Amino acid sequence: MLSDLIVALATPPGRSAVALIRLSGRGAFDAARAVLRWPPDGEIPDRQALLATFHESDGTALDRGLVTFFSGPASYTGEDMVEFGTHGGLLAPARLLATLQAAGARPAAPGEFTRRAVQNGKLDLLQAEAVGDLIDATTRAQGRGAIHQLDGGLSRRLGELRERLVSLLGLLSYDIDFPEEDDGPIPRARLVAEVDGVRTAVAALLGTAALGERVRKGALVVLAGRPNAGKSSLFNALLRRERALVTDVPGTTRDTIEADLDLDGWPVRLADTAGLRDSADRIERLGIEVSRRYLEAADLVLLCVEAGRLLDDEEAKLAARPQTLLVRTKGDLKSDSNGLVVSAETGAGLPELSATLVSRLFGDAIAGADLEPMLTRERHRVALATALEALDEAGPELAPEGDVVLAAHHVRRAVTALDELVG
Repeated sequence: MLSDLIVALATPPGRSAVALIRLSGRGAFDAARAVLRWPPDGEIPDRQALLATFHESDGTALDRGLVTFFSGPASYTGEDMVEFGTHGGLLAPARLLATLQAAGARPAAPGEFTRRAVQNGKLDLLQAEAVGDLIDATTRAQGRGAIHQLDGGLSRRLGELRERLVSLLGLLSYDIDFPEEDDGPIPRARLVAEVDGVRTAVAALLGTAALGERVRKGALVVLAGRPNAGKSSLFNALLRRERALVTDVPGTTRDTIEADLDLDGWPVRLADTAGLRDSADRIERLGIEVSRRYLEAADLVLLCVEAGRLLDDEEAKLAARPQTLLVRTKGDLKSDSNGLVVSAETGAGLPELSATLVSRLFGDAIAGADLEPMLTRERHRVALATALEALDEAGPELAPEGDVVLAAHHVRRAVTALDELVG
């Protein structure tokens, strides 16, 4: 049942100063009364945090903490909801959960509180996704993007586009139903301008999908190059910890190693790959195949070439790719002016490399000084692509030889795509 009583621990289990337990649904206040042994019927202190003693079913005191009542619909879920703040650890929260379940609550499924918030109109689907994004955020940029979406920035932008499409649909419907009324049919030039205007706005928003997903998931930066080119040393230097093995023996890295990096507040997934060369070693060849797959998936490739050494043919081809940045490693041994010169040993050039990475990967977001609104998921991109495709098909139908009825059908399909996106 959508409104049955649910309960769950809202904080991670384990040793801590406090823990938070949420109770929501029909009968929430009655279950809370059973635990608190007060207040009488009708005396619910709405949205006030009160110090209280929590009791087990037999009346035994189990803890003392804070309780807050939220009368629906003015709650997170839109239902009557109670939050209990207990001491942390394993015992007190578990005993309180067991007591609330004995009072009629069932354990909530993962994400069920937020699901009810969507079902009861407290959040739309985009905002619900932002809740998960904010919980998972590890960098300032991810946190800002999630907050913008949770505040409804993307929802408002999509709402504006939908409003324009609905207005356009009204004009098309009028043109179909009353072609000879008033001053005659609506000029096709006006309808074309409306379609083109919305299409441009939809295309602009769709253009943020790659950057938005990069911010949410982290940009994939792959270190590539020949064996013993200093990839693993640079990998460790950027992470500021010893994550990859470093030796003077070529081919030490046999498999790709990944690590998350907070680069000046921006999320990066750094990957150290096996050195690119011809090898008779079967295991090394498998690692090189994995390296090449990473090169194809990378948002940016750092081609590591020792300072002072000429590039071979394969390196030159890789350096010519637009998503490749040439990095001259071992700069402490020999200087070189061709490319970014860095030294993992002394740290020289690392600040410049970090700044270049942020600029190359997130320059558009930095220039905009704002992360909102952006599409952050494949689901968003597919919905906007569907809307754009529908508007592309609507345009030709507004030509003199076109069919306005078909144009209206395509515009309606675009509206439906936006409706499904917001949920």
